[in-house]
Amino acid sequence: MNKKEIIELLQTNHDILIDWLEKQPKEIWEKGPSDKWTTGQHVLHLVNSFQLLNKALNFPRFFLKHKFGLCNRETRDYDTVVKNYQNKLKGNEDKARKFNSKLKKPSLKSRKKILRKLSLSNKKLQNKVRRRSDLNLDRLVIPHPLMGKMTIREIVMWSAYHLEHHTTIFSEKYENL
Repeated sequence: MNKKEIIELLQTNHDILIDWLEKQPKEIWEKGPSDKWTTGQHVLHLVNSFQLLNKALNFPRFFLKHKFGLCNRETRDYDTVVKNYQNKLKGNEDKARKFNSKLKKPSLKSRKKILRKLSLSNKKLQNKVRRRSDLNLDRLVIPHPLMGKMTIREIVMWSAYHLEHHTTIFSEKYENL
């Protein structure tokens, strides 16, 4: 997937998520199925994910290369990244739950601010991808807490899928709260 396609997918999946959220009653923000995150927690999780990735991409290339090394394989395509993530989720539900266990419950009052943060961090990521060379996207690696080391291109494609993943959860389990 080239840079333009990744950027378009980030925006499209973001727009679909925001559209779903805007069509729901505002009160759903503080609700969720039994023993599951609230809608607000899902969105806050996405914000945190984007902000962490943006922060990592603020480091200079030499630092990322020194700290995490370079990729010694071909970059995986979008479908492979998605399939690997789905498999890792199935096999590591406890690890994923523990990683996200301290996520606070945002109030309805903070909804607008959190949605703005999501949009802003998504735009920042798109700009970072736009400015990076293809060589850097495919050679530099950074760690993902569940997936291990991924190229920048792969982790950005994963971020686009991550939006879709949570939108799917919403449409399947949060429609009639």
